Amino acid sequence: MDLLNTLVDKGLRREPPTREEALAVLATSDDDVLDVVAAAGKVRRHWFGRRVKLNYLVNLKSGLCPEDCSYCSQRLGSKAEILKYTWLKPDQASQAAAAGVAGGAKRVCLVASGRGPTDRDVDRVSDTIRTIKEQNEGVEVCACLGLLSEGQAEQLRAAGADAYNHNLNTSEATYGDITTTHTYADRVDTVQKAHAAGLSACSGLIAGMGESDEDLVDVVFSLRELDPDSVPVNFLIPFEGTPLAKEWNLTPQRCLRILAMVRFVCPDAEVRIAGGREVHLRTLQPLALHLANSLFLGDYLTSEGQAGRADLEMIADAGFEVEGTDQVTLPGHRVAGGCGSHQEAGCGSHQEAGCGSHGSGGCGSHEGPGVCGSASAPASGEPRTDLVAVRRRGAGTDLAPNA
Repeated sequence: MDLLNTLVDKGLRREPPTREEALAVLATSDDDVLDVVAAAGKVRRHWFGRRVKLNYLVNLKSGLCPEDCSYCSQRLGSKAEILKYTWLKPDQASQAAAAGVAGGAKRVCLVASGRGPTDRDVDRVSDTIRTIKEQNEGVEVCACLGLLSEGQAEQLRAAGADAYNHNLNTSEATYGDITTTHTYADRVDTVQKAHAAGLSACSGLIAGMGESDEDLVDVVFSLRELDPDSVPVNFLIPFEGTPLAKEWNLTPQRCLRILAMVRFVCPDAEVRIAGGREVHLRTLQPLALHLANSLFLGDYLTSEGQAGRADLEMIADAGFEVEGTDQVTLPGHRVAGGCGSHQEAGCGSHQEAGCGSHGSGGCGSHEGPGVCGSASAPASGEPRTDLVAVRRRGAGTDLAPNA
């Protein structure tokens, strides 16, 4: 179709689609989903070949968060029966990270619940970063600690952190419906602090929270404007005990359309399939590899994911290869100035921003019923609540991780 040919041409030139074109991708029918995947796959292969970057989450501090993010099982007032523990010691965190590295992970993401770190917390995480770097040669470390204060991003960078993750989660217009204890502007500020400190910014969205197609497009165009190097696309895991427990708004085909739209808007950024892929993409996960060039290996923060061995088999069976530590993830024009450099125009560069209005934000945004082509429940007609499993192994437990 003419739309897809246009989007491929634009993606190969790093030119953004219009908002109308992005909305049209989300509005395509299930009958056209393979055509959409094939088109976006051309853009993905142009910039990233058939490499898949593996990332591994280590939950440094779990539960008891004072923030009220509706999608989160660690939120204030959550009744989800998740693991709760305080800070892992550096050696414990490094041991947990080693399990992911042994499974092929190139990046370790250190996450802690809470509004944001104190200076003492940053000292603690800095010690953990140094320990992981010393004990795992060549590994990248990304920190995800919440809202940053002045100077904290610089301290993490000095400790050896390569990246900082802070998701925008949903559009600016609907952010107050999801979270009230901090603002959308707070999140944007933290991503900008990471940029300024020379960290590679990681920011994405969560789909499935009941937002409209317009909200999804808003948040992705806002991400393009912020210019993160990596864009995680989460699919809401509706945890019992959270306000969004009944939000089952995604089908596998819908998830593929969302990933394709993100790829067209951010053609040369690392697009990562994040939380919820097993729950919502299910048996269509291999098709998502034609759209995203990165994924999380094994378990997530408070939920269990697919076994690491199954992930590796899926990647190989789909004709892709795991990216090695000796390979550079991003295209040369995005890394020419170093980690997190923005000296060259890339996805979301302000020189190319086009329709990239500063209206919405990214990592952790939540996708809901769209217009044409979206569905309110999985193909079976019933929500797959059996696929939502609370994590009972890995960091903070005595059981081996699912890496």
